[in-house]
Amino acid sequence: MTKIIPYTFAHPQYFWLLLAVPFLLYWFYYKRNSFFPTFNIPQHGGVLSQPTSFKVKLLQALPILKILAFVCIVTALARPQSALSEKEIATQGIDIVLSLDISGSMLAKDFEPDRLDAAKKVAMNFIKDRPNDRIGLVVFSGESFTQCPITIDHQVLLNLFKDIHSGMVEDGTAIGMGLATAAARLKESKSKTKVIILMTDGVNNMGYIDPYTAIQIAKTYGIRVYTIGVGKNGMAPYPVQDQNGKTFYQNFPVQIDEPLLRKIAQETGGSYFRATNNTSLKSVYQTIDKLEKSKIKISNYHRKSEHFHVFAFLALLCLFAEFILNRTYLKTILN
Repeated sequence: MTKIIPYTFAHPQYFWLLLAVPFLLYWFYYKRNSFFPTFNIPQHGGVLSQPTSFKVKLLQALPILKILAFVCIVTALARPQSALSEKEIATQGIDIVLSLDISGSMLAKDFEPDRLDAAKKVAMNFIKDRPNDRIGLVVFSGESFTQCPITIDHQVLLNLFKDIHSGMVEDGTAIGMGLATAAARLKESKSKTKVIILMTDGVNNMGYIDPYTAIQIAKTYGIRVYTIGVGKNGMAPYPVQDQNGKTFYQNFPVQIDEPLLRKIAQETGGSYFRATNNTSLKSVYQTIDKLEKSKIKISNYHRKSEHFHVFAFLALLCLFAEFILNRTYLKTILN
């Protein structure tokens, strides 16, 4: 970003000399009147002033050139300068993969409107607040898959986020698969900081990669994992289908494998959070946002340009013009 700073003066105290300009004007005016007296010619009993020639008028105006030269010299001594300010901003983003549980239990109504929609809304706001990071999305249930590889094109990611719904894959909770797939997305990352945010509301009960193996994979690639357990304490209304395929809600105990989620976070240098409602879930993401900040380096450069030579040239031009007029065109009057 470039910004042009208006004129400044290195030595503005020289402008006090301009207080002499009124005295110079008075002195030149007084000198002119004493040098060019008025000539009166009597005619028919009256007095007729002799008309003033162009040369005389020009000679009377010559002191103005000297005063202009004086003003230009004072301005040159004050050293007028203009500055060009440049700001260079370098950002070092973070590579992040969101690993989201989309199992049937994520439709529980202890969040508004349910756990999955609440998680999607908060995660999408998180993405919007991190424009300098590459972010990807993995979803898991009974198995896992990549919904969006890590990308800087957040609009594409947000559009894919909207398409997420429960039932996209076989139901279940494969935490190990969700973590391992997310880690695979960061395997080739060149970023100095690699982060996974894994959110689930249950206990690992499916998948061919167990969570402890997935932890070792994440540690191998230098990935920090933040885990979030979603669900209120006690009972929560879960969706259940009757014999006719109609869905109704029934209260069941909330079961989250918090010891496992804490271990995943602890082993990889991250943190575990428990979200029991929409507000606390939003707070969790805000905390993670503060913990994982993109590095921004700002360098300021200032370049100054001197302009005193312009006013020095104008002063010389005024004095030269005054000298030439005195020695040529106005010489006959002065002699």
